[in-house]
Amino acid sequence: MIIRPATAADLPAIDHVFRTSFCATFAHLYDPADLDSFLAGLTPEAWAAEFADPAYAFEVGEVEGEVVGYAKLGPNKLPHVAGGDVIELKQFYLLKSAHGSGLAGRLMEWVMAEARQRGAGRIALSVFSENWRAQAFYKRYGFVDRGPVTFMVGNHPDEDQVWELVL
Repeated sequence: MIIRPATAADLPAIDHVFRTSFCATFAHLYDPADLDSFLAGLTPEAWAAEFADPAYAFEVGEVEGEVVGYAKLGPNKLPHVAGGDVIELKQFYLLKSAHGSGLAGRLMEWVMAEARQRGAGRIALSVFSENWRAQAFYKRYGFVDRGPVTFMVGNHPDEDQVWELVL
């Protein structure tokens, strides 16, 4: 298992991890039209602009040459988080086959190191209010719940929680 900076050639693999993980965890919550609408805006082509923007950073985790997880940092756009020296953990996804492998911890170590390297004193993220596994993971790293935020999946409003970590 290795983690490394993503390349533009990794965007299709990142898309696969995102879609597979998101759908396995959440698809049952949504009308197919809402899910399709949400997923249509999250594609390798859509992420290419972020990938080219130095304000964003992508890191992938591989097992035997296959991307099985990734993390993406970028400018904070979440409410309940004061401006200033904050960076947002935009996405953090692993395939189920990578759960329990230690990859999530290695990616989170990268997230914190990269945030510090970029001058951030805080990391913010949002997580689905009923995603207990993810919430427990973030709590282990010292993230604190800052309150609810609406996260739209198509026309379906979900309640997420904004979390913040002081580095």
